[in-house]
Amino acid sequence: MKAIIIEDELPSARRLERLLQDFDIEILTTLTAVKTTVNWLQTHKQPDIIFLDVQLSDGLCFEIFNQVKITSKIIFTTAFSNYSIKAFEYNSISYLLKPIHKEKLKNAIEKAKKVHQKDTDLAQFKALLTNYKIEIYKDSFTVKVGRKIKMISTKEIICFYSFENATYLKTIEGNYIVNYSLTNLESDLNPEQFFRVNRTFIVHINAIKDIIAYSNSRLKLILNSYNEQEIIVSRERVKDFKNWID
Repeated sequence: MKAIIIEDELPSARRLERLLQDFDIEILTTLTAVKTTVNWLQTHKQPDIIFLDVQLSDGLCFEIFNQVKITSKIIFTTAFSNYSIKAFEYNSISYLLKPIHKEKLKNAIEKAKKVHQKDTDLAQFKALLTNYKIEIYKDSFTVKVGRKIKMISTKEIICFYSFENATYLKTIEGNYIVNYSLTNLESDLNPEQFFRVNRTFIVHINAIKDIIAYSNSRLKLILNSYNEQEIIVSRERVKDFKNWID
């Protein structure tokens, strides 16, 4: 069988490629965005299976369906466990939650081989995800550590911060570069757990150890296991921050 991977996180794509080496599947290409995917599908024969991330670098994957008639079997992949997709476990939709496990990948491939994926199923799936858009939040991130790929749950993250044109996430174990801007992260993270306190920092509510009054009506935060830089809630964000922690 021939397949393509549509995934905007390179470590996740490489992990899936490695897992698929144990199956009789040839990976034709890996794409990262709606636009490049549409261009590829319009100029190539469609594969047997498409492994499709729900949220891509330039929009939701369903924008692809608006421009190209998809005839391939589709296996959705997503890190957003808050998508209410359990209702589709017994119909033709196949999906995998990241981090993808080999046994679940095997089951999804076998299911895709056996069933016919109907347009109505895809329409229902799209409608469901659109209706629950408010609940679409990442619950894990993939980071590169040397030659290895590490999965980090959002529960482990103390904060995100920008430094010298790069974005980092901080855990008790260390600091890791992520391929996101802080602006993109704001929409991907659960706002009940994370808050952007200034241009440089997004903090996890459970990581806040102390809140101290600071000059010019600002606040200073002390986080658990982080003391590398001062974290000051900007004056224009203080009111929203106080509402957030209430």
